[in-house]
Amino acid sequence: MLNQASAPFVRQVEVYFLWIRAVAFNEWTLYQAAIILLGYVFSHLVASRIEPRLEAWARMIKGNPDLLRVIIAFMRRLGWLVMIVWLWLAQSVFVRMTWPSHRWLISIALTLAGAWFVVSVLTRIIRNHRLSRIVAMVTWVYIALYAIGLDGPFLAALDSAALNLGAVRISVLLILKALLLTGVLIWIAVLVGNVLSHWVHGWSDLSPSFKVLISKLIKITLILVAGAVALSATGIDLTALTVFSGAVGVGIGFGLQKVVSNFISGIIILLDKSIKPGDTISLGDTFGSIRDLRSRFVSVITRDGKEYLIPNEDFISQQVVNWSFSSEYVRIEIDFMASYDSNPHQVVQIAIDAAKSISRVSSTYSSPVCWLTGFGPSSLNFKLRFWISDPSNGLTNIRGQVLMALWDAFKEAGISIPFPHREIVMKGPVEVVLPQQNP
Repeated sequence: MLNQASAPFVRQVEVYFLWIRAVAFNEWTLYQAAIILLGYVFSHLVASRIEPRLEAWARMIKGNPDLLRVIIAFMRRLGWLVMIVWLWLAQSVFVRMTWPSHRWLISIALTLAGAWFVVSVLTRIIRNHRLSRIVAMVTWVYIALYAIGLDGPFLAALDSAALNLGAVRISVLLILKALLLTGVLIWIAVLVGNVLSHWVHGWSDLSPSFKVLISKLIKITLILVAGAVALSATGIDLTALTVFSGAVGVGIGFGLQKVVSNFISGIIILLDKSIKPGDTISLGDTFGSIRDLRSRFVSVITRDGKEYLIPNEDFISQQVVNWSFSSEYVRIEIDFMASYDSNPHQVVQIAIDAAKSISRVSSTYSSPVCWLTGFGPSSLNFKLRFWISDPSNGLTNIRGQVLMALWDAFKEAGISIPFPHREIVMKGPVEVVLPQQNP
């Protein structure tokens, strides 16, 4: 069956090669080959002079890496663009001077050069280098078949290799077309979504959480539209997906509850602006800074470099401490003691001055304060309070810096820090038993 289907394609190839053999050594063919070779050399010389200047200008683009990748790919293939212009001018001259049979080689070269330029630039966006080369080669081979007139028999051979499932006919061509269109359209949707996302993040009049929400809605909408367009373009009736959507609904009801719950929770978090990238939060035993808000989880980086991926549902159902929700300033308290022979007024002033000597301690928002809080069994008890504006840089380290400054100040002022004393009272006579010595 496959051999019968590919017979027209084989016959078309034989006819094409017979035609090539008849005109290969024609003088017009040699003229066209010389023009193509001269254009190739000329285009690469021109590109070598222009490309460095244009690439230096392109690298000045900041904040949009996907757009920059496309522009750089375009610049590095500038020689092919000059080659296309050269071949187009040559074809225009040949159209006015001679017959179509005398310019066939230039026409094919122009089609192939233009196809390779477009495909190589667009596939440059694919981060996987091997996949990028495979996509570029497959696309260019098909365009080459189209240029030499072999695309029709080739597609017919693929379409004839089919399997009938009732009223549905599934062919190799339909499967390849569906995979190709779906992959290309979703890839374009993701690319456009990333470019628009970087553009949205550049708006200074929007809150960070609202920027994330708009970016996610744009990406989801573009991907859904791309999938629907791909299915429609391949001839698949979208009404046939009603059964599939019902099955998905049942699956959501039983097995995807957590996934949907986290997705909806993520949308709620973005809408109510309870947390945003850069906030310092505490959730259970986790304390750190929010790095990113995803559709399923929130990325939190702690001070020890660990990145916790916390489900969105936890931020809705559990108690979350946002240290920078309404204000960046956070108050920190430190308890310390001084001996009874110290002057409490002097201790308070020394503690305030020690806190002010630390650069991270804020004196503009609210000055540090120190209070005598009680008379302990062997010490005067004090509480030192101060404010910082950067809790994401750590809390333990700032406490340690203030305590070290307080220790140095106490040493310099001669103030001692008491420690507990224990008294043992012996009631009644104590009998001391001495060990006996051997005679």
